[in-house]
Amino acid sequence: MKIAFIGAGKMAEALISRLRKYQIFASDINRKRLLYLKKKYKIKISTDNLQAFAFGEVVILAIKPQNFPEVMAGLKKEKGKRKLIVSIAAGIPLRYLQKNFPGLPLVRAMPNNPCLVGAGIIALARGRGVRDSEFGVVRKIFERVGEVVEVSEKRMDAVTGLSGSGPAFVYLMMEALSEGGERLGLPKKVAAELAQATILGAGQTAKQTNLSFAALRTMVTSPGGTTIEGLKVLEKFKFKEALRQAVRAAARKSKKLSRLWAK
Repeated sequence: MKIAFIGAGKMAEALISRLRKYQIFASDINRKRLLYLKKKYKIKISTDNLQAFAFGEVVILAIKPQNFPEVMAGLKKEKGKRKLIVSIAAGIPLRYLQKNFPGLPLVRAMPNNPCLVGAGIIALARGRGVRDSEFGVVRKIFERVGEVVEVSEKRMDAVTGLSGSGPAFVYLMMEALSEGGERLGLPKKVAAELAQATILGAGQTAKQTNLSFAALRTMVTSPGGTTIEGLKVLEKFKFKEALRQAVRAAARKSKKLSRLWAK
């Protein structure tokens, strides 16, 4: 299978690094970046997006949303040739893509930052006319960098707010936990390691036990113990509500951006 990447940033590289058995072609305006990818992964490269587009049976649009109009203007669909188009740009709706690629099967993907290390979660929304076999190809591609879920496009803003933006909220929490340890006298490196392992371990425990988050929290919270004292402080500062509102704000922004592109 021939896979073309229009845009060669970090997320594109995360996928390229795990798709070595396929024929890969990447295009980007940054020639230095392309030469790095060519040397490391032995792929075809070009600064001409049209060359990459012509090459691919699957074309992954890995460009920033603000660059879409310029890139779309430079792409011309090869007549009579069916290509599977996948966009990983946040906020770009299928409606906009359908205008630029009429008649072609389209899938919108929302990967997140942990995909960079193969530990991501990716939401896929299929457009009209996407065959099950084609959707299966997209699923297999993204399963190389994490777990995959399918959602309707109207849920993609919620996905963006939760799993798309969510890693930043978790990193902020890790930063705060680490700093809390430092202020109590722990060496910076030790505090960071404890924060990282705590978040990772809690996530793995939740996944492997399949218990509710509330049940897991109760397991750690002994009456009159240390954890409950910390939880009281989090409740005082409305930590849980703050996270809810953060997800809502990110989703709201995604929806606003999608509406602009849909016009």
